[in-house]
Amino acid sequence: MNWTGAQLRSLVELGRRGTITAVAAALGYTPGGVSQQIAALERATGRELLRRVGRRVELTEAGRTLAQHAERILAAEAEAVAAVERTRTEITGTLRVALFATAAADILPEALRRAREAHPGLAVHSRDMEVDDVYDAVASGTVDLALGLDYPDVPIRRDPALRVRHLRTERFALAAPPGTYPDPPPEPLPLTDTEPLPWILPSPSTYYGRAIRTACRRAGFEPRVHHEVTDTAATLALVEAGIGVTTVTDLMLRLRPSRVDVLPLAPAPERHIVMIYRTTAEPLPTLTSLIALLEGDPG
Repeated sequence: MNWTGAQLRSLVELGRRGTITAVAAALGYTPGGVSQQIAALERATGRELLRRVGRRVELTEAGRTLAQHAERILAAEAEAVAAVERTRTEITGTLRVALFATAAADILPEALRRAREAHPGLAVHSRDMEVDDVYDAVASGTVDLALGLDYPDVPIRRDPALRVRHLRTERFALAAPPGTYPDPPPEPLPLTDTEPLPWILPSPSTYYGRAIRTACRRAGFEPRVHHEVTDTAATLALVEAGIGVTTVTDLMLRLRPSRVDVLPLAPAPERHIVMIYRTTAEPLPTLTSLIALLEGDPG
């Protein structure tokens, strides 16, 4: 049977995501392109591979069987690419990287500068994404490496096919409008002291939003969220305007220097900046070289 890696990847992602639209967004195709990939697979196999169930689709028994084998085929293909790369004496090739806004502003630029000096044959193509989407981008094969966030209270899921590697840890502080505490507050400020304040947080549907709410609940209160905002710059602008308080890290503040009071918290919620990549890609010299540069090793 003749099929392509793109066709097999589309089938695998359909089994994971359940809609052609979601698969198209994850793989960077159009919905029509995904449908064409599946139709080509059905012609190659002579079997119906999916059926519609309301607005979603589900794989048939033949589709599930092929998807299971497709995962192994795609893994073997990645291992073959890695083996070929290891025969090279120089680091050459292209890596696709997904990252969130603060990482794009603070972490990646220095690593790319050093990559250009140490490995001129290494091309890195980056893609700015919502931080909660980067894990799926690696899982789908859309990118080779992602910089993401992992919260101890709301950890991202673990998949044996993916490696989540710690890069650094940040502690959250409270960003408050100037003068919120006219007298010097205790340092660090007990998290419980923020209970009466109006909060600005992302939606609880996000990892970040759930993590901060969980920390407040563990401290014994529910934060009074007046505004649900995802964008860091917009959130800090609201704090500057005296609208409410939020949590920030040093990295977030470097993205948008703001006229706010920054108060250490106790207990302080944490987040881990992590690198995510497929386990089958671990032997790739291009990947290991960029990981070393991100970790601060010039290689």
